[in-house]
Amino acid sequence: MTRTDSGYSLGKFYMSSALEEISGREYPDLPIFDLIEYDPLLDSSNISLDEWLKIARDIESRYDDYDGFVILHGTDTMAYTASALSFMLEGLAKPVILTGSQIPLCETRNDARGNLITALMLAGNHFVPEVCLYFGGLLLRGNRATKISADDLLAFDSPNYPPLAEVGVRIAIKEKMIQKPGSGLKLVEFGEHQIAVLKIFPGIQYEIFDNIMTENLKGIVIEAFGAGNIPDRQGGMKRLLSIAKRNGTVIVVCTQCLKGTAIIGEYEVSEELARSGAVSGYDMTVEAAVAKLYYLLSMGYNIDKIKELMAENLRGELTRVV
Repeated sequence: MTRTDSGYSLGKFYMSSALEEISGREYPDLPIFDLIEYDPLLDSSNISLDEWLKIARDIESRYDDYDGFVILHGTDTMAYTASALSFMLEGLAKPVILTGSQIPLCETRNDARGNLITALMLAGNHFVPEVCLYFGGLLLRGNRATKISADDLLAFDSPNYPPLAEVGVRIAIKEKMIQKPGSGLKLVEFGEHQIAVLKIFPGIQYEIFDNIMTENLKGIVIEAFGAGNIPDRQGGMKRLLSIAKRNGTVIVVCTQCLKGTAIIGEYEVSEELARSGAVSGYDMTVEAAVAKLYYLLSMGYNIDKIKELMAENLRGELTRVV
């Protein structure tokens, strides 16, 4: 982003000139890097499956040429992209690190320069063979990360999984937290599938969702209260679940809580979810649950297989509670 009379705006070629300034200095720990700048540049709020595919294909086509990859990304949807890439890049054996900033690089005081340089050093000099998100001194597993602040420089956290590395005076890699490398990259391309996210709140009227409950809707991620609880005093949720079951729509239940896990059927108010065939999302973030649904639907599995795998840990995205 660069400053304009209308506010911050995307500046074509700005990043290439900024990176040239950084690489032009003698930093012995900074790896040699190349820059790919997309055209047109997008505000991250506008990212879609097309951009996820483009990023994943670019990594696949250059996979053998580099030791690691850094993706510069806006913060609003960075956790979604990190989660998506973790499923798209199957068998990954090299670091793929997303980073960005709360304050643009064009400003005198910014967090962009430190995040960028550290991400480059992590990707080029350290063996972390998974999709990660680096921000504010923390290297997080990509599909465990979520944005927690619009204002703080510590914008992201991984509430249910420890950081893969902490960066202070030294870079401290937590090797026990890192996944084992894959046997070779295989790109899984996401197809277009209708997925909805439904956040439960007191007094919710389920009738407003009638129009989306069609056979084209392949998955719903429900953000429930607490450990997976959903109010249904008037029977509206029961009717919605019945339609979803009839249409073959996969229902995944996550918790609205920043920390903890959703296990449907533990409380009476979630018993109807269990009877309808809904799946516990355990401690997955909503971002990871959405990306995982895209992945499993794109693999062409039948509904029973999708439900089975939604509850399994495939990329380090969840901790299953038995």
